[in-house]
Amino acid sequence: MDAGPLVADPHDLELADVLALLRTGRIEVEGRLVDASNATLFCSLTGDGVQAACVYKPVAGERPLWDFPDGTLAGREVSAYLVSEALGWEVVPPTVLRDGPFGTGMVQLWVDGDPEVDLTRLIRADLAPLRRMAVFDAVINNADRKGGHLIPMPDGRVYGVDHGVSFAAEDKLRTVLWRWAGKSLPATTVETLRGLRTDFATCLAPQLAEHLTRREVRVTRMRLDRLLGSGCHPEPSGEWPAVPWPPF
Repeated sequence: MDAGPLVADPHDLELADVLALLRTGRIEVEGRLVDASNATLFCSLTGDGVQAACVYKPVAGERPLWDFPDGTLAGREVSAYLVSEALGWEVVPPTVLRDGPFGTGMVQLWVDGDPEVDLTRLIRADLAPLRRMAVFDAVINNADRKGGHLIPMPDGRVYGVDHGVSFAAEDKLRTVLWRWAGKSLPATTVETLRGLRTDFATCLAPQLAEHLTRREVRVTRMRLDRLLGSGCHPEPSGEWPAVPWPPF
């Protein structure tokens, strides 16, 4: 069967169909994103008459880091997607862990951002999607929220990518999105976080446990408790660089 048109946006298909395509579609490597520090491959993904673009990051291509266990970055990317879905914010493109041409790795749907958006201005904007992203980063303890890891869409949504250095047990939040530091969380955000905390043990924790250590799952829950207890966006700790370098 001939492949259908390129799917560049996860909303062009039902989510279940997107995830099925990511898990079982045939991956063909078309190129490499050379700016990435780890092996990051741009691929086509074909199955059931549908073709999409995706990013494939094989575990074998992960560069060892001093502060994260070897071979765990792909699972952390999947964990970030699981949190995004549990929050209902859809801030991470659909992401799975599966076998590929170079072994097990993260496979994520490719999304085409709006090329007209100036990222240097975007990161300073007071926009609800960015504020949700800032809260999301606090929950997953994102140690590398660069401006280039934000993908603004033509309809105003903003996706985040490259979450491999997240979920550390130690506080490592490092981001360009400090605009709301110390400010009260929006009421709707608090309600969403409460819902996630209520269902954490039964719904999210078992999923995260497939990719993270017990301690990392437990500390993720504790970060939720801390956010809800303070009711405010976190502020830089002073014990860890507040902004990633380079910032883009």
